[in-house]
Amino acid sequence: MTATETLTLAEIEDLAFSALVKAGTSEANARPLAVATAMTEADGVASHGLAYIPIYAQHVECGKVDGQATPVVEQPRPAVVTVDAATGFAHSAIDQGFEKLIPLAREMGVAVLAVNNSYNCGVLGVHTQRLAQAGLLGIGFTNAPASIAPSGGAKPVVGTNPFSIAAPDADGNAALLIDQSASTIAKSEVMKHAREGKPVPEGWVLDADGQPTTDPDAGLKGSMVPSGGYKGVGIALTVELMAAAMTGATLGSVASPFSGTAGGPPKTGQFFIAIDPKATAGGAFQERLADLIASIHDQDGARLPGDGRRACRTRAASEGVAVNAALLEKVRALL
Repeated sequence: MTATETLTLAEIEDLAFSALVKAGTSEANARPLAVATAMTEADGVASHGLAYIPIYAQHVECGKVDGQATPVVEQPRPAVVTVDAATGFAHSAIDQGFEKLIPLAREMGVAVLAVNNSYNCGVLGVHTQRLAQAGLLGIGFTNAPASIAPSGGAKPVVGTNPFSIAAPDADGNAALLIDQSASTIAKSEVMKHAREGKPVPEGWVLDADGQPTTDPDAGLKGSMVPSGGYKGVGIALTVELMAAAMTGATLGSVASPFSGTAGGPPKTGQFFIAIDPKATAGGAFQERLADLIASIHDQDGARLPGDGRRACRTRAASEGVAVNAALLEKVRALL
């Protein structure tokens, strides 16, 4: 049985923050990333939580990401906010963008945020969830280094490219949270299996020749299997259009990897749409949303996207999070 240690969310945040600062990240850039790390662990998405802190620290030290970067925020049009992340962490760039985006969306009814020259933004739903908590419908896109080949091809041209939608309830919670990548499984899960020397299930990856494999290392040298076949490729292309073309960020086909030290800053992008439901649906939004959710929850065994994360979050708030002891040792060694 794997040894674990239980940490509170505050302890996870403090550990992530200290490790990032020690690696050369400014406190202003480290704090949003540390907060997101704790939120990710609380949601039960361990593959994107503390497990990424050694990678982030390594990337600050080698220059793949600028830990001291100062994002540049502009408002080129009345309902448009742009942020040049300056090859720094996406989290602080998104944070500063949201400071303008949220009040702007409330004022205009809808507003968008385009982030470029950015880096891995972690779990995309962490960010759209914040828009829902502000009473807005949040839609987010982020592109990644290429890992999905086009239908009929074997060479990756687009990343796993997730999109996320978070819908607010009347109490300022994300009542519905959709957060999914264009691949059958997140690439970080394949990386996790590779680190642990475990085979991956069939249907996750293809080797460099486009053939199915259960070898995670062969899959990382090949491509990810798109979710739903050609439809998953369509989702990845949609996200690439929104997160790269619409922001002026680097395409996944030429972006450097989020893993390893080669290639310099990836300079990928994120795009967010924030909508005030009152502007489009008046007072009907909450009623429709409640009915939609009830139509799923009223069925025995049926599950709504985001239910699992909410259950994990509730449990984590009261009981803490069980973290792999070997991982904790690795993170603490950074201090």
